[in-house]
Amino acid sequence: MPNTYTQIHIQLVFAVKRRGNLISKDWKLELYQYMSGIITNQGHKMLQINGVSDHVHILIGQRPTQALSELMQMIKRDSSAWINRKKLSRSRFSWQEGYGAFSYAKFQVPNVINYIKNQEHHHERQHFLDEYRDLLKVHGVDYDERYIFKPVS
Repeated sequence: MPNTYTQIHIQLVFAVKRRGNLISKDWKLELYQYMSGIITNQGHKMLQINGVSDHVHILIGQRPTQALSELMQMIKRDSSAWINRKKLSRSRFSWQEGYGAFSYAKFQVPNVINYIKNQEHHHERQHFLDEYRDLLKVHGVDYDERYIFKPVS
């Protein structure tokens, strides 16, 4: 798109179905590389990815050539198929419906990168649902508690 200039920084947050602790330390880096490839191949800029056993945070520089919902559908569909094809999870792997997407100004990007890099340390002190609710509140997103990620079953 000639003469189209954008600066769109989006943090994506999504969880394993029923927030199961299925993302193993043994293969999570390979999963992140796979997801990064999806994002890059779609023309977006990967800035940071990390998470813990039940959810993932991704910070991207989004290009205006694709709807965010389409990108998220592709990331979740293709990565769960990849996990299942490689038999990395003891049970059938899938992502929970929905996701969070939060926008940031350029000056905020280094702090968000640092926050995502330190997910393991951060979750020693705060549970995922509390973190997610805080993100929704800080960004002024109205939400219905009934539709927050389902608890571990």
